[in-house]
Amino acid sequence: HLICLEMTVKAIPRPHDAIEDETGRSLGEVTSGCFSPSLDKPIAMGYINGPAPLALGTTVAVVCRGKAQPARVVQRPFYGGPS
Repeated sequence: HLICLEMTVKAIPRPHDAIEDETGRSLGEVTSGCFSPSLDKPIAMGYINGPAPLALGTTVAVVCRGKAQPARVVQRPFYGGPS
């Protein structure tokens, strides 16, 4: 399942960074990540394993450079902006 993440710290996720639950169990991995100037925070997309997607607002950890960093599952698109 494809998920979108907003980081709650300044760490920027990179491809293949692990996505874990609160207990440290592997859920999947990041496919892309960057800093979003319009949101003023790092964002990422990734794939998780399992029969069902994670609910919006679920807290997960992204292992950035060896350290688990908190992130929140959010809805796509990250930014709708004025049309």
